[in-house]
Amino acid sequence: MSNSLISLQQTTMQFGAQRVLHAIDLSVQRGQTLAIIGESGCGKTVMLKLIIGLLRPTIGRVLFDGKHLDSLTERELTQQRLRFGFLFQGAALFDSLSVFDNVAFGLRAQGSKRESEIAEIVKQRLQEVGLPPGVMPKKPAELSGGMKKRVGLARALALDPEVMLYDEPTTGLDPIMTDVINELILQTRRQRPVTSIIVTHEMKTVNKVADRVVMLYPLSRLRPGEPQILFDGTPDQLRECPDPRVRQFIEGEARDRLQELARQT
Repeated sequence: MSNSLISLQQTTMQFGAQRVLHAIDLSVQRGQTLAIIGESGCGKTVMLKLIIGLLRPTIGRVLFDGKHLDSLTERELTQQRLRFGFLFQGAALFDSLSVFDNVAFGLRAQGSKRESEIAEIVKQRLQEVGLPPGVMPKKPAELSGGMKKRVGLARALALDPEVMLYDEPTTGLDPIMTDVINELILQTRRQRPVTSIIVTHEMKTVNKVADRVVMLYPLSRLRPGEPQILFDGTPDQLRECPDPRVRQFIEGEARDRLQELARQT
């Protein structure tokens, strides 16, 4: 029996005339920590939205725990989404709500717990991400970027998700706070039997937290018939990958891209 929890089968996503993903085949095993890397605009965040059912593929299928997301009613899809935690790029906190109410939001929406239970869970999750009780009455505008990310993670973890989706979790953070977020991702995996998918440009995050890496490439720059997934393997294998496009990305070498861009103008 397959241990695959998430599966994309010949999945294509197109917005009008613009095709972002093409014929993607990808399976994610239970308990795996997968990093999705690639240049801006190659479809990484779109893939996350397909996995959680916020987008429906133009062609192909997305399966979660053996169920085709396309075949579910809106009510069933909502139930499936409660099994996910999602840390958005900018943390996506509700500006008008306090930190406490942000973290409690999903628990209250579920409607199955008393306020006293919710308060205890909120306190625990904030403690897990290294935030003291004193932050609970604050509004997001009073928090630093790193604190906002940690509140967003606490909110996602409050529902004890089976799957955590991280969309650029360290963007805009200094190197120390980037490492704090990386440590929290590792801590989350140690404390829970969670499957994690991380969209990132940060190679330190890839090397520290991932056990598998997939690299997407922009469709417009692929050779005819070439698959969009340029690489699929471990971080160690990524470091040894001979493909010059992969090497260029992981080493942050811009020279060839500058020449390409110059030819386009």
